Amino acid sequence: MTLRDLQKLTAQGESATLEFKKKANHPEKIVKELVAFANTKGGSLLLGVDDNGNLSGTRDIEGEAFILEKAIQELIRPKINYSVEYFHLTEKKGIAIFRVQESYKKPHFVREHANTRKGTAYVRFKDESIQASREVREIIQRRLKNKDIQFTYGEKEKVAVSHLDLHEKITVSEFSQIAKTPKFIASKTLIRLVLANILDVVPNPKGDYFILKEESYEN
Repeated sequence: MTLRDLQKLTAQGESATLEFKKKANHPEKIVKELVAFANTKGGSLLLGVDDNGNLSGTRDIEGEAFILEKAIQELIRPKINYSVEYFHLTEKKGIAIFRVQESYKKPHFVREHANTRKGTAYVRFKDESIQASREVREIIQRRLKNKDIQFTYGEKEKVAVSHLDLHEKITVSEFSQIAKTPKFIASKTLIRLVLANILDVVPNPKGDYFILKEESYEN
């Protein structure tokens, strides 16, 4: 990657597939960005770049990257596929480009520390990494199993689709009230509709919502 390539990349600003970090001061927080990329559509994390995209570089960039790689190995389960490329701006300062592929072993989790199995899954929403809801985790897992979805278009399903014919989106809580059904059944119904390619789920920091498949994620 050339300096011009880096300048073009950072000029885009942070996005669903791009994140900037100046240093690896808190690697336990940075790894959630990498997990979110792996759980979503992949992406790149540029270490040594300011939040505004300025290519300021970081001293001892290999040492900074080593700190982050140690956290990747210790805190992320299952392991993610990634690569690291270095770009030296000066003799002392450089940038590390961490590229993460979308995973076929997702969802991936960030453990609280190396000695615990408990972890949190993250996904990418615009330029943020947010905690994945139970619905999103289940959809990710079941999609990867590549099994035929047994689906019956019943009354509850009709209620959900009819509502979305008239409204932009719906949440689990809203659907539970509209369909007069417990939340766990409302959740299962919406998950089945996503797996049947009738709806899409849109992760959101304020709460996930569901839209008709042809709708855009930008709505």
